[in-house]
Amino acid sequence: MIAATTSYSSLDPERVPAVVETLLYEFLDEQTRNATDLPEITLFTTLLRDMIAAGGKRIRPVLCVLGWQAVSDRPPSPALWRVAASLELFHLFALIHDDIMDASETRRGKPTAHRCLAARHPERDDADTLGINAAILLGDLALGWSYELLCPTDPCHADGHLGRAWPLLNTLRTETLVGQYLDLVNAGPAFPALPDPRTARRVIRYKTAKYTCERPLQLGAHLAGADPTLLAALSAYALPLGEAFQLRDDLLGVYGAPERTGKSVLDDFREGKHTVLAATAFQRATPAQARVLHDGLGNQALTSTQASEMRQVLTDTGARATVENLISERYEQALAALHHAPLRPAAVTVLRTMATAVVTRTS
Repeated sequence: MIAATTSYSSLDPERVPAVVETLLYEFLDEQTRNATDLPEITLFTTLLRDMIAAGGKRIRPVLCVLGWQAVSDRPPSPALWRVAASLELFHLFALIHDDIMDASETRRGKPTAHRCLAARHPERDDADTLGINAAILLGDLALGWSYELLCPTDPCHADGHLGRAWPLLNTLRTETLVGQYLDLVNAGPAFPALPDPRTARRVIRYKTAKYTCERPLQLGAHLAGADPTLLAALSAYALPLGEAFQLRDDLLGVYGAPERTGKSVLDDFREGKHTVLAATAFQRATPAQARVLHDGLGNQALTSTQASEMRQVLTDTGARATVENLISERYEQALAALHHAPLRPAAVTVLRTMATAVVTRTS
């Protein structure tokens, strides 16, 4: 169980996913065993296990553990591992609901949860609606279980640093859901509201930068007893890195290889994502180029040919190059924040390596 994992102390982020996945599988197995009067739980735990097995970067648990190791030379505590695993379970909730909101068919190269659940009832005329409704429940369950994984008994009496970290965990959840709302209201057909770069960057700040990088790092450090100066140093690194992460994601969503990203290059266009990439292109487009973008953004019937024309506009307007430059700028900001940060030198080396991996990734 959790106690068996606490011997992990080296600064090797590649080992974190396996530990976290083991904890998640054990937790889901326990939920299945305990629900003897609810055989339907097996369906839900199986779907969550399948999502975990499908892969993923596990960047939030990794950064949570690195946050601890950046400020402490002690082995990670059981509480830290619970928080790291809880972050990934919360992420499954966010992915399930995000796929519903975006009407996505695939995730990591596999059918999304709502499509899997719909496929279980081909005989029903309302199979699609059933799949969506059931997936909402699955996401809700993952959210609830992310709390239970943290404190299996009474979260109101969480002891030690875990209790003090509780407000930060709640802040992470609030920021993430507000970020998702901002993403929803800033998506769809471009007119009458053109994509705005400042608004797009605000979406990035709350939906990705804080949720993916800043808060996980701070949580790990907080659990290790970090003071406000250390937390601020981690934030100075994490926020620009999180923005670079999302900007790279936006480029991969349009230009990436589906066999590597696990998603179609049509999705972001069809969903009408008002990204920095799209906003920059609209600002610089000729009337003819703007018409191509307008006709494609938020068009659920978008064809591959239209998407190719949109990509060409993004390139020709210089929007793609601008976003690449922004990624480089944010990367340099993240590295600069580490220069004089009062963090363990070995952790700084790993954080630099992680920053490079984030901005150069292809999936």
